[in-house]
Amino acid sequence: MPILCKPAVDVPENIVTLDDTLRLASRLHADHPRLDLALRLIRNTGVLKRHTILPLEETLRHPGFEQRNLAYEHHAKLRVPAVVERALKNAELDVSEIDVIIYVSCTGFMMPSLTAWMINSMGFRQDTRQIPIAQLGCAAGGAAINRAHDFCTAHAGANALIVSCEFCSMCYQPTDDDIGTLLSNGLFGDAVSAAVVRGQGGTGMRLERNGSYLIPDTEDWISYAVKETGFHFQLDKRVPGTMEPLAPVLRKLVGEHGWDASGLDFYVIHAGGPRILDDLCRFLDVEPQAFQHSRATLTEYGNIASSVVLEALRRQFEAGGLRSADTGIIAGFGPGITAEMSVGSWVVDPKNEVAGDRDRSGPVPVSWSSAVSSTRTKERA
Repeated sequence: MPILCKPAVDVPENIVTLDDTLRLASRLHADHPRLDLALRLIRNTGVLKRHTILPLEETLRHPGFEQRNLAYEHHAKLRVPAVVERALKNAELDVSEIDVIIYVSCTGFMMPSLTAWMINSMGFRQDTRQIPIAQLGCAAGGAAINRAHDFCTAHAGANALIVSCEFCSMCYQPTDDDIGTLLSNGLFGDAVSAAVVRGQGGTGMRLERNGSYLIPDTEDWISYAVKETGFHFQLDKRVPGTMEPLAPVLRKLVGEHGWDASGLDFYVIHAGGPRILDDLCRFLDVEPQAFQHSRATLTEYGNIASSVVLEALRRQFEAGGLRSADTGIIAGFGPGITAEMSVGSWVVDPKNEVAGDRDRSGPVPVSWSSAVSSTRTKERA
């Protein structure tokens, strides 16, 4: 069965703290009749800092949709390669061994997809398949894992590369001041992540079952209004309550695999906000500590959209402690309202002494080291 290997994650060098966010909201929306509520909601997110590709003052200026999208493309090409190379190194594979690239992003648009540029610029085979996914929002991280699982199952021995590129700051709209938007302005951050699903071998999560579920009649609860100024994020106040109908779906999927969703050994859950995590803990009857890596991701990076599940999984690798046959689930939630879920067990490659060992294979390959160092990005193995 396919193995999901240790992800690589990169967050940009520009930091926006909770205090920065509160001061900014107070200054820009001083006359807002519900400012106190917005500030309280931002504090309650639990997000202490976020990272952005541009400095805060630059982010606040809106040069237009065209310039925003050009910034997205520039930073994607600048930041993706080193993360991909780390993910390949974590999986002990070369670019020539990748059979499909699954690229997910909801914060910018390119056609052809960045996958075409990657194949031409990074040494991937010319017959590498391309699967760009652009409209699943935060659920796309889970969807990418599921599509990689499907591909590697259908093509025995094939290897899939997942890439998530989310620059949520490029969706900041200074003229939008509804409560949902003000909350979102204090919640989302930027990140690039990548992971390899190996058809054979490796240490990580063995992907054994996956599923998808859409809550009926919730299409407008998380959405974009596409205007001349770009993507305007729209968030319905009912979204935090979606774990009540989704928890039974997770229970059912895990139960179909013969396991109990309340008794798994690890949980990698999309950190859309603290209530999402708290409610799912309650409905699944697990301790809050079970979602510790998702909570840490939210606190340190904010909601980084489709990259959340890969970053939370990276933290699980770093924490170690899992043994072969330990059971777990990955779940991503996003527009639709959609849930993308993967169930599987931990596998330790016999070549590795301890599950979750840190990468010991040396520095980033030199082909992209100069470009990456110029961004002064904070790379994660």
